[in-house]
Amino acid sequence: MSKLHSNRVEIGQLSTSARNALGSVPNGTTIYNTDDNELQFYYPGGWNPVSKGTQLEGTGGSTSTSSRPGYKVHIFNSPGTFQVTNGFGDVEYRVVAGGGGGGQGCLGQSGFETGGGGAGGHRTGTLPVSPGNYPVVVGGGGGNAGNGSPSRFGPIISTGGGKGGGNNTQTNGTYGAPGGSGGGGAYNNSEGGNGISGQGHAGGAGTQNPNTGGGGGGASNAGSPGPGNSSHGSGGSSAGGNGSSSSITGSGITKAGGGAGGKPGAPGGSGGGANAPSGNASSNTGSGGAGNFGGCGGGGSGGSGYVVIAYPSSG
Repeated sequence: MSKLHSNRVEIGQLSTSARNALGSVPNGTTIYNTDDNELQFYYPGGWNPVSKGTQLEGTGGSTSTSSRPGYKVHIFNSPGTFQVTNGFGDVEYRVVAGGGGGGQGCLGQSGFETGGGGAGGHRTGTLPVSPGNYPVVVGGGGGNAGNGSPSRFGPIISTGGGKGGGNNTQTNGTYGAPGGSGGGGAYNNSEGGNGISGQGHAGGAGTQNPNTGGGGGGASNAGSPGPGNSSHGSGGSSAGGNGSSSSITGSGITKAGGGAGGKPGAPGGSGGGANAPSGNASSNTGSGGAGNFGGCGGGGSGGSGYVVIAYPSSG
């Protein structure tokens, strides 16, 4: 399409239909489009007019060019669309899914504690973009004993947090559910749910003597087992696992903490994990709800997710 001569570069001329029929095209390929009467170059996702330049410009969410000097930041606290209106290049992202709810108590008496909800999956990185629309989904937090919902930016998906294990008989609690981070197990040695590598960590196991629930896993570390005797170790605290900090907005903000197991006074993980018993996680933290102390009632709700996109900008 382009030919290099000793004193000039010859640019290939193609119609739009001929250009679109090229199939696989190397990044940076340049043509003259005879239908649009302009030079165009290829970058992953499509063809771009050379006249517009390569500076990224986008819309969507709540935007700021002052919180992080030299960057434009898009914050999504609810679903929407990130639209690239010009340019191409890599954007930074932070995608946090909804946190899991704390486990439900069904025995009608205290002392048989349930597990804390796991944090929503937490992912950061970069993604190449070019003009077009990129869907943004902000996952909801799990309600009473419910799993959190996934969040998404284009092809990047974070998995919702797992719900905490509940109780149904005096001899058997239930396991925490797997998720971005896993929910804590209920009393009587119930296992915590597994987390997903690169997104979060496992929930802590429940214990017996006393019958305590494990903390939900967080983005930075696993939830703690209860303080009773357990095949998974003893001397735990039922605390939720800690969340992870990111400075994508210009200052360090911690999200995705695990909810505490149902032991009264047990703390949720940093970044918004709910405190026991039955505390609710705050919206847009992606953190887990706290477990129930054992009475017949629900655990706390998980927090909804959060998506941030940032890229260099001249303002």
